[in-house]
Amino acid sequence: MRLVECVPNFSDGRRHDVIAAITAAAREVPGVRVLDIESDPDHNRSVLTFVGEPEPVAEAAFRVVARAAELIDLNTHRGEHPRIGATDVVPFIPVSGVTMPDCVTLARRVGERIGSELGIPVYLYREAATRPDRYDLPNIRKGEYEGLREAIGTDPDRAPDYGPCRMGPAGATVVGARAFLIAFNAYLNTPDVAVAKKVARAIRSSSGGLRFLQAKGFLVAGLAQVSMNLTDHTQTPLAQVVEFVRREASRYGAQILRTELIGLSPQQALVDAAQWYLQLDGLQRDQILENRLYAAETAAPPPGEDPAALPVHDFLGAVAANTAAPGGGAVAALAGALAAALAAMVAGLTLGKKKYAGAEEQMQAVLRDAEPLRARLTESIREDSDAYAAVMQAYRRDKADPERATAIQSALIHAAQVPLDTARLSVQAMELARLAATLGNANAASDAGTAVLMGRAAVEAANLNVRINAAQITDAGRKEALLQGIASLREQAAKIEPEVLEAIGQRVGLG
Repeated sequence: MRLVECVPNFSDGRRHDVIAAITAAAREVPGVRVLDIESDPDHNRSVLTFVGEPEPVAEAAFRVVARAAELIDLNTHRGEHPRIGATDVVPFIPVSGVTMPDCVTLARRVGERIGSELGIPVYLYREAATRPDRYDLPNIRKGEYEGLREAIGTDPDRAPDYGPCRMGPAGATVVGARAFLIAFNAYLNTPDVAVAKKVARAIRSSSGGLRFLQAKGFLVAGLAQVSMNLTDHTQTPLAQVVEFVRREASRYGAQILRTELIGLSPQQALVDAAQWYLQLDGLQRDQILENRLYAAETAAPPPGEDPAALPVHDFLGAVAANTAAPGGGAVAALAGALAAALAAMVAGLTLGKKKYAGAEEQMQAVLRDAEPLRARLTESIREDSDAYAAVMQAYRRDKADPERATAIQSALIHAAQVPLDTARLSVQAMELARLAATLGNANAASDAGTAVLMGRAAVEAANLNVRINAAQITDAGRKEALLQGIASLREQAAKIEPEVLEAIGQRVGLG
């Protein structure tokens, strides 16, 4: 099933009748399921979560924006949370059977409709952004409603992507596409909001703290609150964030009194936190009762779970099953991820060894670069399966549908781009393995060699997937760019492999 999640935020958390009316606007759309509504009177803000297939979700998103515009006046709104609109932000998140590019298309279509039909200025953010400075939400919210109201008609940099260059009582709305975001707050045992602001400044990425973390300090219900958004919990885990907050707060004689989750969270984020705190290093997903029961009943991962989240034996079973996905593209991404992981392993086995002190800086660089590479390639496992599903969905459209041919071509281009990205990342992993093989711990040279071989296999497998999808693309320019791109990457990989294997042979005396 093709599922998209939408999590609009509204600038009212105190009037229950208003919040109920907005929620009802989403529930009125057939095929939409409202999962959660959470309101905060101190922030004067509500977060609604609903899911469904793309078209019903798009309609529900438009309707809730329209209803909020009727009921919320930003001229009288007061609250702790930054805001520029009655509906402040409308993100679309891919859950299953849809890709991020699908959500970008959805966001832009809904944004254009909000601007033209409701007369509300719309700014696109995150993956849907049309300008680099609008990727991050705080950049768009600069000056909040009052500041934007003054600047929108005079400053070309503040002109919206859609809608008029003027603001009414409903303000402006930010629409975009993004991955799962976790909204998480920590309350400190002090009323001194300055402590929360200092902690927030220390931990957020924009101030040099943790990556993929946004944070601000507020005074809420008489307590200092560190309000946070984790934009990628796989890179910056929840437990790490909590410990960083705890450490920074202790510098000012404060402690975490309690924490709270706003809206919904992916299960894996909470499992990761439990695993970290309980030191369950060997925890497997199928040791969780509910996961085991679901797998037994459906012989499939839970909805929204990507293949990369499966234990190894379950992933192999999914590949071996008589279904087309996960298939060769996902396996190519796995091979690339293994190459990056092995490069990191060799670097780790080299660091701190006196014999290799001269390579310390290079191995630090390998370790630093290998981890995000491994994570990105792991994500490509899911992306490849999703891309295949999108192609099949496009072909299943009614042949009388005038958009069918366009949808098929769009899906094919994305299905070719995903393995091309896999090949590019795998070549980068091979380059790291080259460093590990030539400068790293000689006792792990065979592991570095294995990394290179896995990377080469990933590139060659990705090549097959690029070419089979490109063969059906009718845009000659796009097709040629894809084929040239994969050909260049194959040349790079073919050059790296023999050089590294020869270097390994010389280092360890292989014949």
